[in-house]
Amino acid sequence: MKIKEKTKNINQKIAAVGLFLSGIIVGTTIVATVSAQRETDKVLEIAKARGLNPDHIEAALKTYHPTGMKDEYIMFSSGGHSGQVIVIGIPSMRILKYIAVFTPEPWQGWGYDDENIEILRGDLCDPQRAKLTWADTHHPAISETNGDYDGQFLFIGDKANSRLAVISLKDFETKQIVCNPLGNSNHGAAFVTPNSEYIIEPSQYAVPQGGRYAPIDKYAEQFRGYITFWAFDRAKGRIDTEKSFAVEVPPYWQDLCDAGKGPSYGYAFCNSFNSEMATGRKTLDSKEPPLEVGVSANDMDYLHIINWKKAEELVKAGKHKEVVGVGGFKFKVIPLDVAAKERILVFTPEPKSPHGVDVSPNGKWIVVGGKLDTNVSVYSIEKIKKATEANKFEKTDRYGVPIIAFKDALEAQVQIGLGPLHTVFDDKGFAYTSVFIESVVAKWKLEEWKLVEKLPVHYNIGHIAAAEGDTVAPDGKYVIALNKWSIDRFSPVGPLHPQNFQLIDISGPKMKLLYDMPIPLGEPHYAQVIKADKLSPWLVYPEVGFSPAKMKKSAHAVEFGKEKIVRKENKVEIYMTAIRSRFTPEIIEVNQGDEVTFYITNVERAREATHGFALGGYNVNISIEPGETGSFTIKADMPGVFPFYCSEFCSALHLEMAGYLLVKPKK
Repeated sequence: MKIKEKTKNINQKIAAVGLFLSGIIVGTTIVATVSAQRETDKVLEIAKARGLNPDHIEAALKTYHPTGMKDEYIMFSSGGHSGQVIVIGIPSMRILKYIAVFTPEPWQGWGYDDENIEILRGDLCDPQRAKLTWADTHHPAISETNGDYDGQFLFIGDKANSRLAVISLKDFETKQIVCNPLGNSNHGAAFVTPNSEYIIEPSQYAVPQGGRYAPIDKYAEQFRGYITFWAFDRAKGRIDTEKSFAVEVPPYWQDLCDAGKGPSYGYAFCNSFNSEMATGRKTLDSKEPPLEVGVSANDMDYLHIINWKKAEELVKAGKHKEVVGVGGFKFKVIPLDVAAKERILVFTPEPKSPHGVDVSPNGKWIVVGGKLDTNVSVYSIEKIKKATEANKFEKTDRYGVPIIAFKDALEAQVQIGLGPLHTVFDDKGFAYTSVFIESVVAKWKLEEWKLVEKLPVHYNIGHIAAAEGDTVAPDGKYVIALNKWSIDRFSPVGPLHPQNFQLIDISGPKMKLLYDMPIPLGEPHYAQVIKADKLSPWLVYPEVGFSPAKMKKSAHAVEFGKEKIVRKENKVEIYMTAIRSRFTPEIIEVNQGDEVTFYITNVERAREATHGFALGGYNVNISIEPGETGSFTIKADMPGVFPFYCSEFCSALHLEMAGYLLVKPKK
């Protein structure tokens, strides 16, 4: 009887939903008409045939976007091993774009145009890094003003190669890549201070500073970490490497950071692991424990507390050293002994193997999740300041860094489950923490320090994102679980499975799972979610002949009707225009061995009138958006006839938008 009664209730709920839907179809109010009943029956038939219950239908209503309806939020997610950024609409969970960053990407012509090839080479990058064709993007950060997203820029780091990129949200294109000369590993960066004064890049695996060699048995003496503060020039939209600096830290493995706000403004908080300074098994028959065991032996690691405002003053006063790093580039570094003496760097213990540090919207609380703990640990900035000002430290570490006692910095611990990682916030005073081992999202109350609810997710959640959930003013509508595994959630596509992003509705008293989204591109990590109306991207470039790399008119812009071919000995320059449905010039003849540079201006002003330029045999495909001037250079070393064509859908006659490059062989 209970099963029958339950089935009857579900059917009644489905019928109610169906009647509601049919009422929408018939008019603005529910009217008991024959037409409405037919629509209700249709809905019931579809729900029954697909095995849907009322929760499924509710989720569909909350996420479905009919044609032309736009999303309320935009999520920027790391693309992991792809080296890119994924742009996703919320709540529809539709992928809108991959932003090409560190990796060549043919659709956008990224890595083929001369100007973006130059960006890929990077600033402060040695020649070996300039040759890299992959990256591991981890932590995107949207630029902020007064601790709130301003929608102007996006930053993302490359964990594998210690690089950082600047992306303009005017055209969603990468404008700058910088390499850190101090080492070869970070945890992906990027964490911004509340007015985007700096982008914080923590190192991950300690190395001898400057990328030099040192034997592993000299680890404690010669290996170091670094917390880099890249100065951002908002007016130029570029990192200013001359005004950037780093704070030297001990060779514990630094992990993630967050910048303080409000009462904690001027501070950065970075967690760490491997306070044991384990180095793994030095030989195959070694008796030392492997790294996985060695780096997790201690019960506590160290939360790094960095006073970046005071560090900034020390650098201006010249209390730093110039470290010659990878590629011979010099970089300003506050030495470890100076950082400790001046209280630029202070520690407090944190539960072992922490993986997330997140500052609450009001800036009062610093939340840490220890992967091998069952609690989130909440620290008080007031207590940290009080202890530092009073020189109340329980001891120093072996490098002289003062350590605030755990009890003197801690405000509370909240038991939420095994494997807490990352925390985001809503507008009602709740925090949401990803719990990896338990595969749940835990909701708990700030300042009451009480667990409220757990929602199972699928499976092994890593990072977590929320609608503006790490700003001073969270929105509180959605949380996204960034799950590492999908296992049985989607149709099998071979042994390599997609990741699984799950959209969760947090607008009501209970969390509700709305949507599963496969992510088939690398292994995404962190993400940030911004209100869509804070973004104001260009629909076409501001003027014809615009250079996206320079963010101004190109020196090689071509006016319509003024196309030309310029020959200077063995160098040929083609000044070409593109307009539906032709390139001008269409026939180009050069000699074998010539260096040939194309400058192509898309003279269109219509939205969506992008023209690609594909040149077979020479590995060229560039994308030229309306108003843009693009360029590429080839060595015409292969004689023959090479067709070129517009690789986008350029117009109804796009297959006729073509021409020939003729390379005359040497006699």
